[in-house]
Amino acid sequence: MPGFRIHDQLLSDCHRIGRFDISHVLLHRNAAVPWFVLVPETEVRELLDLPEGDRNLALKEAAIIAQFIKRELRYPKINFAAIGNVVSQLHLHIVGRREDDLCWPKPVWGNLNVFWEYSASRLREIAELLAQRYSLRRTP
Repeated sequence: MPGFRIHDQLLSDCHRIGRFDISHVLLHRNAAVPWFVLVPETEVRELLDLPEGDRNLALKEAAIIAQFIKRELRYPKINFAAIGNVVSQLHLHIVGRREDDLCWPKPVWGNLNVFWEYSASRLREIAELLAQRYSLRRTP
């Protein structure tokens, strides 16, 4: 989509990892839990307002990230949300959870009181695994 931009707040909160067919793939900067954000390339603000084909594709891409979190990162539980109260641009949160994470069983929003930074090598490793096993296209 010509002129499409990811909201500045999302870019501030996340690392750009790559993209799928419809969604840009971001990884939240806080490495305390694996927290991915997908940003579908659309002007539509609500997931349920997307045309059916785009909605199905966005959900398929979210399921790919959920599968990655479960299989590769070994988190058994996924939290999924398309809230958009702070950033109105449509974006999907896919968060890996397990009983030993730092805010279990509460939601990560407002309850993740530590900040761990990803190392450059860990970011590369995650992006490479997604590219090799899950067809992520790397972006600069």
